[in-house]
Amino acid sequence: MIRPAKYDDIESVVEIYNQAIDAHFQTAYMERLTVADREEWFREHLESAYPLFVYDIDGVVAGWFSISPYRSGRAALRYTVEISYFVHNAYFNKGIGSQLVEYGLRACRALNYKTAIAIILDKNKASISLMEKFGFDMWAFLPEIADFDGVVCSHLYYGVKLADSTTQ
Repeated sequence: MIRPAKYDDIESVVEIYNQAIDAHFQTAYMERLTVADREEWFREHLESAYPLFVYDIDGVVAGWFSISPYRSGRAALRYTVEISYFVHNAYFNKGIGSQLVEYGLRACRALNYKTAIAIILDKNKASISLMEKFGFDMWAFLPEIADFDGVVCSHLYYGVKLADSTTQ
């Protein structure tokens, strides 16, 4: 079941994110994070119009999806959000990522956001495929800007329109 995150989920969310860090190419972070490192980020998602959802299987957080402001503080971009999702290694290839993205995009629309952006490293083929499955297109290519101890890769911006951009 997908539900809004609660503070008790923070350790699981950080654990899942650290798995992505350890795997490389799923996030640009290279050093594991602590709960303290993510506490402000987590609280901001619990207390704002930018929610965080978790995929809960019998009390175990198997994945998460966040909606974040894109270029925070810039009012002209208030209807654009950045989405992120991560799945626990033990739950790969079970459709959880797809379910989280589908649920999260519905939430974006319900919150009246008009555009969603996902920023992906080019070596993360699974995320690229998932974004394309949900109608995202590559809107920007930043060549060879990430360096994982000598392994260089590019950053891709994938985007999708959630609503008619001519209406408010």
